[in-house]
Parts: sequence; C-alpha cells; structure tokens
Amino acid sequence: MIKAILFDFDGVLTTDATGSMSICNYICMKTGLDINKFKNEYYKYNEDLLYGKTSHGEIWGKLCEGLNTEVDINILYESFINTPIDMRMTAIMDELKQENYKIGMVTDNKKDRIDTIVKYYDWNKIFDAVTVSAEIGSGKDYNEIFLKTIQSLNVSADECVFIDNQEKNLIIPKSMGMNVIYFDHENRDYEKLMKEFKDLSIDF
Repeated sequence: MIKAILFDFDGVLTTDATGSMSICNYICMKTGLDINKFKNEYYKYNEDLLYGKTSHGEIWGKLCEGLNTEVDINILYESFINTPIDMRMTAIMDELKQENYKIGMVTDNKKDRIDTIVKYYDWNKIFDAVTVSAEIGSGKDYNEIFLKTIQSLNVSADECVFIDNQEKNLIIPKSMGMNVIYFDHENRDYEKLMKEFKDLSIDF
C-alpha cells in the first residue's frame, strides 16, 4: 500500500530540467551577460554547491572575478523564487496531500535555493519531508538521501513512490524496493502519470 509520494524538484515540480539552468537563465536575462560565459563560470562550483562543500555566499566573489563583472548576489536570490514552477504538477501534489498521502521532496540541490523556494511558496504546509543533497552531503546516486527521507516520513521503501525526470536517479530507489516513475520533463505527459498512479492503486 502506497503511503508516501516523493517528488524530485527540478524537471518534475519545475519546467526547467535542472536548477542550474533556472539560475543561469534568470541571471543572464536580468544582467544581459552571455549565458555560455556565465554557465562556464558557474558550473566550476556546481558540484561543490550541490553537496554542501561550499555555498553561494562563499563562491560569489570568485565567480564575479572569473566573469570580470560584478553581479549583485541579490539577483541570484531573485532567481530562486523566479524558478518556473509547474502549476499543474503542484496541483496534483496538493490533491495527493488532501487524500492523506505523505508528500516528500528528494532533490540534488543547493540548500539556500530550496530553503528560499519552500519558504516563498509556504510549502512546509505541503511537504512532510524535504531532503536536499547539500544538507546531507550525498545525492541520488547513493541511498543515504532516500533512507533519510523514508525515516523522516516513518514509512518503508515499498510504501513510497519516487518521481524523477532522470532515469539514472531511479536506479538506487528502485534497488531499495521503492516504486519509481520516470517523468519526461520535455513531454510533460500528465495523463501517463495519472495512469501510472492508477496502476499503483493511487486514487485521488
């Protein structure tokens, strides 16, 4: 019996495939910076940001130095709350919550970004657990992030469904006994998702 639905963030609850894409697109749109130049500089720090080895505050001066341009860090924080949210998917999430399913987020992400977004949308009322790679120093290619989530929710792996837009991220949870769903972030086929929910006896 399914008790908990776990959502990836970027690509599932948002329409951009990755958070880095959302950040880079917004900052370059606001500043007029060349996106390839900005991406090249930002991605130097991306992995360390994702695993909590550094923070945006710590790397921002070096990033600006690499760009040879001063970028106000507040534009970065603006980029967080301007992440393109998939309102259809968040409506599905709300409906599941109303049907008393536990709702979790499992994401390879930067802590300051997810904290800002969760607070902005008041999602603490929706999510029973939010597990971020930067907080635990480990991502979806290891089981720690999933173990922490199911422990927080007080459920077993086989009582969970995990939805992600990258098939490689489904390997570990599936090996743990979780039910997994691949959601194509380009096609965004909600009808297919509904059918997969129904096949798992998730009715709402």
